[in-house]
Amino acid sequence: MDVVVTWTGASACQLQEALRDTNEAFAGRLGIGLRTVANWHQNPELVPRPEMRQLLDKTLETAAPAAQKRFAILNTGPTGQAAQALRVAVAVVLRSTDVLLVCRRDDETAGIRWQFPAGVIKPGGSPEAAAVRETLAETGVHCAVRDDLGGRLHPTTGVWCQYYLAEYLAGDAQNQDVIENADVMWVPRNAVPRFIPVDTIFPPILAALEEPQNDRAEQP
Repeated sequence: MDVVVTWTGASACQLQEALRDTNEAFAGRLGIGLRTVANWHQNPELVPRPEMRQLLDKTLETAAPAAQKRFAILNTGPTGQAAQALRVAVAVVLRSTDVLLVCRRDDETAGIRWQFPAGVIKPGGSPEAAAVRETLAETGVHCAVRDDLGGRLHPTTGVWCQYYLAEYLAGDAQNQDVIENADVMWVPRNAVPRFIPVDTIFPPILAALEEPQNDRAEQP
Protein backbone atom coordinates (compact mmCIF):
# COMPACT_ATOMS: atom_id res chain seq x y z
CA MET A 1 0.00 0.00 0.00
CA ASP A 2 1.02 3.63 -0.38
CA VAL A 3 3.18 5.19 2.33
CA VAL A 4 1.63 8.07 4.24
CA VAL A 5 3.85 11.08 3.64
CA THR A 6 2.33 13.45 6.20
CA TRP A 7 0.56 12.25 9.32
CA THR A 8 -2.05 14.57 10.80
CA GLY A 9 -4.49 14.29 13.66
CA ALA A 10 -7.16 13.31 11.12
CA SER A 11 -5.13 10.53 9.50
CA ALA A 12 -4.04 9.21 12.90
CA CYS A 13 -7.72 8.99 13.86
CA GLN A 14 -8.44 7.22 10.57
CA LEU A 15 -5.79 4.64 11.45
CA GLN A 16 -7.43 4.22 14.85
CA GLU A 17 -10.80 3.61 13.19
CA ALA A 18 -9.28 1.18 10.68
CA LEU A 19 -7.83 -0.81 13.60
CA ARG A 20 -11.21 -0.73 15.37
CA ASP A 21 -9.44 0.59 18.48
CA THR A 22 -10.94 2.59 21.31
CA ASN A 23 -8.97 5.64 22.36
CA GLU A 24 -7.51 3.65 25.25
CA ALA A 25 -6.58 0.69 23.04
CA PHE A 26 -5.00 2.93 20.40
CA ALA A 27 -2.93 4.76 23.01
CA GLY A 28 -1.83 1.43 24.46
CA ARG A 29 -0.94 0.06 21.03
CA LEU A 30 1.28 3.08 20.33
CA GLY A 31 2.63 3.31 23.87
CA ILE A 32 1.52 6.95 24.27
CA GLY A 33 -0.70 8.94 26.61
CA LEU A 34 -4.48 8.91 26.15
CA ARG A 35 -4.47 12.72 26.02
CA THR A 36 -2.33 12.61 22.89
CA VAL A 37 -5.01 10.58 21.12
CA ALA A 38 -7.66 12.96 22.43
CA ASN A 39 -5.64 15.86 21.06
CA TRP A 40 -5.64 14.28 17.59
CA HIS A 41 -9.43 14.09 17.72
CA GLN A 42 -9.64 17.71 18.79
CA ASN A 43 -7.08 18.99 16.25
CA PRO A 44 -7.45 17.12 12.92
CA GLU A 45 -4.88 19.36 11.19
CA LEU A 46 -2.21 18.87 13.85
CA VAL A 47 1.04 17.34 12.52
CA PRO A 48 2.52 14.94 15.12
CA ARG A 49 6.18 15.08 16.14
CA PRO A 50 8.69 13.05 14.04
CA GLU A 51 9.01 10.28 16.63
CA MET A 52 5.21 10.02 16.79
CA ARG A 53 4.99 9.80 13.00
CA GLN A 54 7.47 6.92 13.11
CA LEU A 55 5.23 5.09 15.60
CA LEU A 56 2.24 5.62 13.31
CA ASP A 57 4.24 4.40 10.29
CA LYS A 58 5.25 1.23 12.12
CA THR A 59 1.71 0.62 13.37
CA LEU A 60 0.30 0.95 9.87
CA GLU A 61 3.00 -1.24 8.33
CA THR A 62 2.40 -4.06 10.83
CA ALA A 63 -1.40 -3.84 10.76
CA ALA A 64 -3.43 -6.73 9.38
CA PRO A 65 -4.19 -6.50 5.64
CA ALA A 66 -7.88 -5.87 6.33
CA ALA A 67 -7.03 -2.94 8.60
CA GLN A 68 -4.63 -1.54 6.00
CA LYS A 69 -7.38 -1.73 3.40
CA ARG A 70 -9.85 0.05 5.67
CA PHE A 71 -7.26 2.76 6.33
CA ALA A 72 -6.61 3.20 2.60
CA ILE A 73 -10.34 3.70 1.98
CA LEU A 74 -10.69 6.17 4.84
CA ASN A 75 -7.52 8.05 3.97
CA THR A 76 -7.96 8.31 0.21
CA GLY A 77 -11.74 8.26 -0.29
CA PRO A 78 -13.28 10.94 -2.51
CA THR A 79 -14.71 12.88 0.39
CA GLY A 80 -12.42 11.68 3.19
CA GLN A 81 -13.70 11.24 6.70
CA ALA A 82 -13.40 14.03 9.19
CA ALA A 83 -12.17 13.15 12.63
CA GLN A 84 -15.02 13.27 15.09
CA ALA A 85 -14.72 15.64 18.01
CA LEU A 86 -14.07 13.77 21.22
CA ARG A 87 -16.96 13.74 23.70
CA VAL A 88 -16.71 12.39 27.21
CA ALA A 89 -19.38 11.29 29.69
CA VAL A 90 -18.57 12.02 33.34
CA ALA A 91 -20.26 10.27 36.28
CA VAL A 92 -20.55 11.98 39.65
CA VAL A 93 -21.40 8.91 41.74
CA LEU A 94 -22.80 9.53 45.22
CA ARG A 95 -22.95 7.05 48.06
CA SER A 96 -24.45 8.62 51.14
CA THR A 97 -22.02 11.42 52.07
CA ASP A 98 -19.23 10.22 49.77
CA VAL A 99 -18.43 10.67 46.09
CA LEU A 100 -16.34 8.41 43.85
CA LEU A 101 -13.03 9.69 42.44
CA VAL A 102 -10.30 8.18 40.27
CA CYS A 103 -6.68 9.23 40.11
CA ARG A 104 -5.36 9.43 36.54
CA ARG A 105 -1.72 8.76 35.81
CA ASP A 106 0.18 11.84 34.62
CA ASP A 107 0.87 12.23 30.93
CA GLU A 108 2.71 14.73 28.79
CA THR A 109 -0.15 17.18 28.30
CA ALA A 110 -3.02 17.84 30.67
CA GLY A 111 -1.45 16.73 33.93
CA ILE A 112 -4.84 15.94 35.45
CA ARG A 113 -4.78 13.80 38.56
CA TRP A 114 -7.94 13.25 40.60
CA GLN A 115 -11.24 13.44 38.77
CA PHE A 116 -14.65 11.81 38.44
CA PRO A 117 -14.97 8.56 36.46
CA ALA A 118 -15.32 9.32 32.76
CA GLY A 119 -15.27 7.65 29.37
CA VAL A 120 -15.51 8.41 25.68
CA ILE A 121 -18.99 8.59 24.15
CA LYS A 122 -18.98 6.36 21.08
CA PRO A 123 -20.48 7.74 17.85
CA GLY A 124 -24.22 7.26 18.04
CA GLY A 125 -23.94 5.93 21.59
CA SER A 126 -25.84 7.01 24.68
CA PRO A 127 -23.90 9.40 26.96
CA GLU A 128 -25.76 8.08 30.00
CA ALA A 129 -24.83 4.50 29.12
CA ALA A 130 -21.21 5.56 28.59
CA ALA A 131 -21.09 7.16 32.05
CA VAL A 132 -22.43 3.99 33.70
CA ARG A 133 -20.31 1.63 31.59
CA GLU A 134 -17.04 3.46 32.11
CA THR A 135 -17.61 3.83 35.85
CA LEU A 136 -18.00 0.08 36.13
CA ALA A 137 -15.01 -0.59 33.87
CA GLU A 138 -12.73 1.78 35.79
CA THR A 139 -13.85 1.24 39.36
CA GLY A 140 -15.97 -1.92 39.63
CA VAL A 141 -18.85 0.21 40.93
CA HIS A 142 -22.36 -0.23 39.55
CA CYS A 143 -24.33 3.01 39.40
CA ALA A 144 -27.50 4.49 37.89
CA VAL A 145 -27.88 7.96 36.39
CA ARG A 146 -30.28 10.20 38.30
CA ASP A 147 -29.79 13.64 36.74
CA ASP A 148 -28.24 15.28 33.70
CA LEU A 149 -26.07 18.10 35.06
CA GLY A 150 -25.32 19.60 31.65
CA GLY A 151 -22.17 19.89 29.58
CA ARG A 152 -19.23 22.16 28.78
CA LEU A 153 -15.82 22.32 27.15
CA HIS A 154 -13.42 21.31 29.92
CA PRO A 155 -11.21 24.29 30.86
CA THR A 156 -8.06 22.15 31.03
CA THR A 157 -8.45 19.62 28.21
CA GLY A 158 -10.75 21.46 25.81
CA VAL A 159 -12.78 18.23 25.45
CA TRP A 160 -16.58 18.38 25.52
CA CYS A 161 -17.81 16.82 28.79
CA GLN A 162 -21.36 15.76 29.57
CA TYR A 163 -21.92 15.37 33.32
CA TYR A 164 -24.34 13.04 35.08
CA LEU A 165 -25.26 12.71 38.73
CA ALA A 166 -25.46 9.02 39.59
CA GLU A 167 -26.34 6.94 42.62
CA TYR A 168 -24.33 4.01 43.92
CA LEU A 169 -25.94 0.60 43.47
CA ALA A 170 -23.34 -2.07 44.29
CA GLY A 171 -19.69 -3.05 44.10
CA ASP A 172 -16.43 -2.37 45.90
CA ALA A 173 -14.39 0.54 44.58
CA GLN A 174 -11.22 -0.89 43.04
CA ASN A 175 -8.74 0.28 40.43
CA GLN A 176 -9.85 -1.77 37.43
CA ASP A 177 -7.74 0.16 34.89
CA VAL A 178 -4.16 0.15 36.16
CA ILE A 179 -2.83 1.50 32.86
CA GLU A 180 -4.75 4.78 32.99
CA ASN A 181 -5.45 5.10 36.72
CA ALA A 182 -3.27 5.10 39.79
CA ASP A 183 -6.03 4.82 42.41
CA VAL A 184 -9.78 4.83 43.09
CA MET A 185 -11.48 5.92 46.29
CA TRP A 186 -14.59 7.26 47.95
CA VAL A 187 -14.04 10.69 49.48
CA PRO A 188 -16.34 12.91 51.57
CA ARG A 189 -18.30 15.21 49.29
CA ASN A 190 -17.10 18.30 51.14
CA ALA A 191 -13.48 17.19 50.65
CA VAL A 192 -13.58 17.12 46.83
CA PRO A 193 -11.86 20.55 46.51
CA ARG A 194 -8.83 19.02 48.26
CA PHE A 195 -8.46 16.64 45.32
CA ILE A 196 -9.73 18.70 42.37
CA PRO A 197 -9.09 22.48 42.03
CA VAL A 198 -12.44 24.06 42.78
CA ASP A 199 -12.14 26.53 39.89
CA THR A 200 -12.10 23.62 37.43
CA ILE A 201 -15.18 21.86 38.86
CA PHE A 202 -18.37 22.32 36.84
CA PRO A 203 -20.63 24.57 39.00
CA PRO A 204 -23.66 22.22 38.84
CA ILE A 205 -21.44 19.51 40.32
CA LEU A 206 -20.57 21.74 43.25
CA ALA A 207 -24.26 22.44 43.79
CA ALA A 208 -25.08 18.72 43.68
CA LEU A 209 -22.30 17.90 46.16
CA GLU A 210 -23.63 20.52 48.58
CA GLU A 211 -27.21 19.23 48.40
CA PRO A 212 -28.18 17.08 51.41
CA GLN A 213 -28.16 13.44 50.32
CA ASN A 214 -31.08 12.56 52.59
CA ASP A 215 -33.27 15.00 50.69
CA ARG A 216 -32.37 13.33 47.41
CA ALA A 217 -33.05 9.87 48.77
CA GLU A 218 -36.63 10.92 49.71
CA GLN A 219 -37.44 12.01 46.17
CA PRO A 220 -39.60 9.57 44.20
